[in-house]
Amino acid sequence: MRGPHNIIRLIRTGATFERTGAMDVVLDAYDAPASLRFVARLLGKPFQWLGYKGDPLMPPAPRALTALGPAYIKFGQVLSTRPDLVGNDLAVQLRVLQDRLPPFSTAEARATVERELGAPIDTMFSEFSEAIAAASIAQVHHARLADTGEEVAVKILRPGIERAFRRDIDAFYFAARVVDLFAPGARRLRPMEVIEHFDGVVRGELDLRLESAAASEFAANTKDDAGFVLPPIKWNLSGRRVMTLGWADGLSLGDNAALDAAGHDRAELGARVLRLFLLHALRDGFFHSDMHQGNLKVAANGDLIAYDFGIMGHIDEYTRRVYAEILFGFIRRDYQRVAEVHFEAGYVPADRDVDEFARALRAVGEPIFGMNASHISMGRLLTYLFEVTERFGMETRTELILLQRTMVVVEGVARSLDPNINIWEVARPVVEDYIKGSIGPKALLHDLKRTALVMARFGPRLPGLVQNALVAQATPPVPPRRFPWALVALTGLCGVLLGAGAVALADKVF
Repeated sequence: MRGPHNIIRLIRTGATFERTGAMDVVLDAYDAPASLRFVARLLGKPFQWLGYKGDPLMPPAPRALTALGPAYIKFGQVLSTRPDLVGNDLAVQLRVLQDRLPPFSTAEARATVERELGAPIDTMFSEFSEAIAAASIAQVHHARLADTGEEVAVKILRPGIERAFRRDIDAFYFAARVVDLFAPGARRLRPMEVIEHFDGVVRGELDLRLESAAASEFAANTKDDAGFVLPPIKWNLSGRRVMTLGWADGLSLGDNAALDAAGHDRAELGARVLRLFLLHALRDGFFHSDMHQGNLKVAANGDLIAYDFGIMGHIDEYTRRVYAEILFGFIRRDYQRVAEVHFEAGYVPADRDVDEFARALRAVGEPIFGMNASHISMGRLLTYLFEVTERFGMETRTELILLQRTMVVVEGVARSLDPNINIWEVARPVVEDYIKGSIGPKALLHDLKRTALVMARFGPRLPGLVQNALVAQATPPVPPRRFPWALVALTGLCGVLLGAGAVALADKVF
């Protein structure tokens, strides 16, 4: 599917960007090199008549992406939360792509529900509204359960969306190869891996059973988090193309006037959004990575309600520790330690000078910390850090794409609620608590316990493993009758005893 026939799709894409005026906007935002500008013009200018016209009332970039279809819209949504990559102006333009698309017919939605759930819709829902929100992949209807009268939200995939995405993503892969070929300077951004990441995110969103499972796991992780609730999943009324969940009744987090009228403390809400995101990312390694105002509400009692779990981020424990140390180093203005963490994690090539890198990081951090609290920005820090790490040969960390972009989004949400929020002061206690629990003595004992459990599980295999290792290293081969079985048995016994002792010690500590 990723052959040269995608040239036609790229030509139409370039033509649409030319016709809508988005080409210059995008090329300037990426500071594209001359070679890439030449290829873009070659694919767009002569074929401008083939491009889609789009909605002339929209800004150029959203106008082009909306005209090109759902995969382009979703890609624009992802880029709208990455001002570190596309610049603030383009990021602001792309935000209009969130949940403002024409819906498909209610008749088609009802038919999809019946096909997916295998029953007449009237036996499941006593009420079923017109679409109340429509995005690039799915739309949502308000409904009421026929048996209990409970209000629910029903999310339904767009008809034919899987095929449309597969076709467009194939073209994205082809475009990434073109960028690799004609813009060597952009290879550091690892365009193929970025598209692979985007492909994985979309695949997850195209199976609502996976979104339901993600919501369920997220709810289990956060059940004890004060002031944060999730609508429950109705598993008996959910499937691959349909997801039913409890109705989230509250005020939009983007409606400041309504929040003020209801008496909510916007400053506290902004700080809570940021704290919860960091807590979920660092404590659980599993976080909501589409936390814009459209996916957050405030209940009458002040609880934050999150929904739309199609994009969830996951980072492993080691990466969480590295990320926390980097954040903590900036908070403490310990730039030498931040530099060392980058080298220890392999983020910066080992042949670079760590002291020079630390000085470059100081040039990033000090101007930010010298600002007024209302101007301190994680987004600005990420932008500057991106520029510095580029000079030192650091490649894009694809495993951190969702974490980085979500942090920028969450900061924007928090600052929209409280323009004077001090991002670092809010983040400090969360990061410090994680550092204490993940890097100190308690964390060491926890790691020893996990290691001991693994050793105990493989205890019966230790004699064979030791034998194979000794036989492989022996020259000439050791005759079987001379093999030191006593040594093997003693080694295995010591391993089991060490594992059992470490488990017992860790159990006392924990």
